[in-house]
Amino acid sequence: MSWTNTELERSFKEIAELLELDGADRFRVRAYERAAAAAAAAREDLGTVERERLTEVEGVGSSTAEKIIEWREHGSMSLLEDLRARVPSGVRELTGVPGLGPKLARRLHDELGVDSLDALRAAIDAGDVAALSGLGAKRAENLRAGLSRLGGKDADRHPIGDVLPLAERLVRELEELPSARAAAYAGSLRRLRETIGDLDVLVATHHPGDVRAAVPELGPVAEVVSGGDRKLHVRSRSIDIGIDIRFVPPDAWGAALCYFTGSKAHNVRVRERAVRRGLSLNEYGLWRDETRIAGSTEEEVYVALDLPWISPSLREDTGEVEAGDSGHLPDVVEPADLCGDLHGHSDWSGDGRASLDEMVAAAASRGWDYWAVTDHAIGLAINGLDTDGFARRREAIAELRPRAGIAILDAVELNIAVDGSVDFDDAELAGFDLCVAAIHTQMDRPRDVQTRRVLTAMANPHVHVIGHLTGRKIGRRPPIDLDVDAVVAEAVRTGTALEVNGSPARLDLSGELVRKAVEAGATLTISSDAHEPGELRNVETGVGTAQRGWARAADVLNCRDADGLRAFVDEKRTGRG
Repeated sequence: MSWTNTELERSFKEIAELLELDGADRFRVRAYERAAAAAAAAREDLGTVERERLTEVEGVGSSTAEKIIEWREHGSMSLLEDLRARVPSGVRELTGVPGLGPKLARRLHDELGVDSLDALRAAIDAGDVAALSGLGAKRAENLRAGLSRLGGKDADRHPIGDVLPLAERLVRELEELPSARAAAYAGSLRRLRETIGDLDVLVATHHPGDVRAAVPELGPVAEVVSGGDRKLHVRSRSIDIGIDIRFVPPDAWGAALCYFTGSKAHNVRVRERAVRRGLSLNEYGLWRDETRIAGSTEEEVYVALDLPWISPSLREDTGEVEAGDSGHLPDVVEPADLCGDLHGHSDWSGDGRASLDEMVAAAASRGWDYWAVTDHAIGLAINGLDTDGFARRREAIAELRPRAGIAILDAVELNIAVDGSVDFDDAELAGFDLCVAAIHTQMDRPRDVQTRRVLTAMANPHVHVIGHLTGRKIGRRPPIDLDVDAVVAEAVRTGTALEVNGSPARLDLSGELVRKAVEAGATLTISSDAHEPGELRNVETGVGTAQRGWARAADVLNCRDADGLRAFVDEKRTGRG
């Protein structure tokens, strides 16, 4: 999916949610849910489709087309702005609590006056929520548990999946300005943190006044809040996040990238190193007295400090400077190291948004050697395939293979039931080239149950990969409660790979858990979990997350060629691992 379609999907989803909170009838709400689905499923970038052709796009009607045109020309939709003004922000905030949807949020507001998370806590404490008809004490305690998870250190931050499309669009528009030499986002987004507090964007230019004058007209910018000669603070049209756009002299570009990428702790460590060498380091360069000795590129700055270039994803002061100094900085995995992708979907299962042919062609265009189509199995009744369905898909794969230009793996994403069993028996599972298994249901079971559930699945000789282990959706659904140390140890013992799911909504395993797995000697996969061709690029955020855990190509299964992959699968099936 293009980032334009992603932003349109998000806008239509927000309209549907706000309409429901505002009391609109279900038919109107459903119309915008369909519009969101149409944007997600569109085969073309809706930001580039001519006005007269928009209604020819499947799922786009005349009303939806007008909203798309308005968004394209003005960066927002008047209906969305009106709804944001009409619905109290605190009421919408309630829908971020796991298990609390728009209908319940509206009911809590109308019947109990709940208009914020604090008001919800108070209503739970007073017993008012439990007293509502149809809720009860158990539901109230579940909401309390959801609130406690929201109250952590990332409570005021935005999921990376919300911020990344905005940042990439803003950078793209800045790069197109005649006076801009380069543009890039920095800060925690460049380090691929899972949540983002604010957004820093840098522009290299000899003419900051020209760039500054153009900023208010950029599509993602709603208004300029404040600023001066070297920086503007702006408000985004799409999400409520602060954005600092900084204008940097080109000869200080590398130093500014180092400084504003951070982290603060990493910067302190690097500045201390400079001081010990009689130098000073700031956002304008590396200096000896009044002479700048480095600053035009990041590599130049690090080399001048006798360090290798350190990937932004490693800059968290977790030993990377010391490792670079001693020559032990890991040669972390890069996107070019991937030989293929081991988790992706087609429209053979209900949640896929593109045909098998389209997905295979997109995977082949990335230069990969193989791509695994892992449509869901019957454990997910809404969209999973049964035995007959996979037999028909197998025939389609066989027909496509001679002209695919890439090896297609006939694979499956299995659901792990509470008892650890998966969808099919051994005879059926043996027919797949690869089996990924993951938890999709009953996410709230106790720690011992969930741990035993995963361990049992890993003991199955036909389960080769555990997908999105913790089941989290960043900022929207907390991780399941697991004994991760036990899971990692069993992954090593059984020869089961653990997935780094690159979907920006998941990034699961997290960087922290990747490092735990790497240090234990577990095998990883880095996967896109793509449901349409544009999402194949999710492997890039997956690689960044793996880098945050210091993973090397040698740690990653899909950095092996096809023979190496087959050997891994065979070892698990035969118990020779």
